Amino acid sequence: MQNKALRYLLLLVTVCCFSSCFQIIEEINISGNGSGTVDLTVNLSASKAKVASIMLLDSINGYKVPTRQTIQKEMDELVIHLKNSRGISNVKKKIDFQNYIVSVSFAFENVSNINNINQSVLKKLKINTANNSSYLYNTANNTFQRNYTHTKEAIIQYNKLKPEVRNIFKEATYTSIYRFEKPIVTAENPLAKISKTRKAILLNTDILGLINGKTNISNKITLSK
Repeated sequence: MQNKALRYLLLLVTVCCFSSCFQIIEEINISGNGSGTVDLTVNLSASKAKVASIMLLDSINGYKVPTRQTIQKEMDELVIHLKNSRGISNVKKKIDFQNYIVSVSFAFENVSNINNINQSVLKKLKINTANNSSYLYNTANNTFQRNYTHTKEAIIQYNKLKPEVRNIFKEATYTSIYRFEKPIVTAENPLAKISKTRKAILLNTDILGLINGKTNISNKITLSK
């Protein structure tokens, strides 16, 4: 779901921008028939003391700070939207205001359902940008593929931010973890690391690399037959 598709989880975006450090984590578990689960998380725990003080303010440097009630309301609306989405079930949300961790998880019938979610959620939130990431699971040849293309819109929006906000993204990170029932034979992205069991693969990068187009998170993963 990469950085654009994860935008709907960034309900704490204003707080993120002033927390000095935040992490976006995407976990996808895929079974042999192409169904699976997704867990998406925004983690600000490394800066929770600073976030807590920011949450007491109405605004900071001209940016409105969301209240706990606003965050709860938006997450509830997101859950309702996901529950009404085709092929999606078992939707759950977690909001930890002590450590400032927000997450949403759900099950999908087919990997293509994730692509549908990306498009519909972005449209719902009126985000006028192309979805530049898609997923494909081919059961015939046991391959999982993520196609990612950097778009200029990311850097355009980034450059519109105030300098003090842009600096925050220097420490922000994005992590994707994909787990499979069968062992991984090969993975094309050199940034990805295969686990010792060969049933999971991790890719960790800085978000700034995704924004400026220096990092490509496309990958084709071949599983054993």
